[in-house]
Amino acid sequence: MNIERVTGLIRELMIEIGEDPEREGLLKTPERVAKAWEFLSHGYRTTTKEVVNDAIFESEANNMIIARDIEVYSMCEHHMLPFYGRCHIGYIARDKVIGVSKLARIVDCFARRLQIQERLTSQIAHEVKDIVNAEGVGVVMECRHLCMMMRGVEKQNSVMTTSSVLGSFHDEAATREEFLHLIGRKLDV
Repeated sequence: MNIERVTGLIRELMIEIGEDPEREGLLKTPERVAKAWEFLSHGYRTTTKEVVNDAIFESEANNMIIARDIEVYSMCEHHMLPFYGRCHIGYIARDKVIGVSKLARIVDCFARRLQIQERLTSQIAHEVKDIVNAEGVGVVMECRHLCMMMRGVEKQNSVMTTSSVLGSFHDEAATREEFLHLIGRKLDV
């Protein structure tokens, strides 16, 4: 990302909305915003292969593995406003498991892009399934969207829930129910 170019664009935006980028409190704002966008969009410059690295381990585990309440922060692609919440990931391993912190890094890899929650949930599920060749994967995401809270319909208490279930989590109701029970949720999937 070209920080200097983005800094100039932010400065122009400030002028267009009626601000004076030369006023004391705003002198360094364009550069700070550009650096913030560099961080918030680092998913475009990161691959899951890089973040997972070699943290895939042989295992005889064939039970359900769950990481709950992973914080997620993203930007909606329609208004470029944040949405944030929690992501719950479960999978049944065949012969490999992934380092638990890598699940959170996979979430960030896809979340740090302009997104819609529905696609983000699916991308995480498919990536986890592919990385460890899981028998099944379930991902549930619950987020608050500022584009819905601070503009438009202005619904402050709204929460959007999405799920993606693959393999045995999709095909076997008992597996899906166990996952939802263990993450403390009841959904019609």
